[in-house]
Amino acid sequence: MTEIWHGLTKAVELIITLDPEVMEIAGRSLLIAVTSTLLASIICLPLGSLIHFNRFRGKRFVISLIQTFYSIPTVAIGLFVFVFLSRAGPLGGLNLLFTPTAMVLGQMILITPILLGLTISALSGVDKTILDTARSLGASGFQMTVFVLREARFAVTAAVIMGFGRAISEVGISLMVGGNIRGFTRVITTAISLETSRGDIELAMALGIILIFIALVVNVIMNRIQQR
Repeated sequence: MTEIWHGLTKAVELIITLDPEVMEIAGRSLLIAVTSTLLASIICLPLGSLIHFNRFRGKRFVISLIQTFYSIPTVAIGLFVFVFLSRAGPLGGLNLLFTPTAMVLGQMILITPILLGLTISALSGVDKTILDTARSLGASGFQMTVFVLREARFAVTAAVIMGFGRAISEVGISLMVGGNIRGFTRVITTAISLETSRGDIELAMALGIILIFIALVVNVIMNRIQQR
């Protein structure tokens, strides 16, 4: 109980004093998570709409496969990205391993199934009479997609928030393809892992509280946007 109190006190102190290293780590964590979420959203919203609005053989299997990847371990994706970006891998010539770009790529792969599956579920929840009305008014395929996405915007926003939460809280990918390099690829989750292994539980807890605070602030902002 004492460690929890000390961790909370230290977290407040680090936030109030704007500790440079902590602010740098927090900013990097936020930037990488937001970037990966935006890129995944750009891919998943159109792709999810394409899967939902079209009938094809194996559609149910594809959706089941997407949902299966909801719980894929982060270390598995980290290993996959590591192999591809290593010198012996097909993308080794890009020299992306142990860079923030590799971390963005890994997190994007991690949250893509979540955003894709939840987008399909959100579109499926829209009343079919709305879609029929749009068709009767002569809407094109693109216009119907935009219209239905607007109707499902609350559920889609929730999917994006969930994807962001999964991205900013993961640690396996960041460690394997980022390397936890101080001043370059170290983020809050990897810093927590490092400080815990060093035995500095108070600082690790302080960083954990800051991570929760960041996630809370982002979710509040997204919910305000959603309400508007």
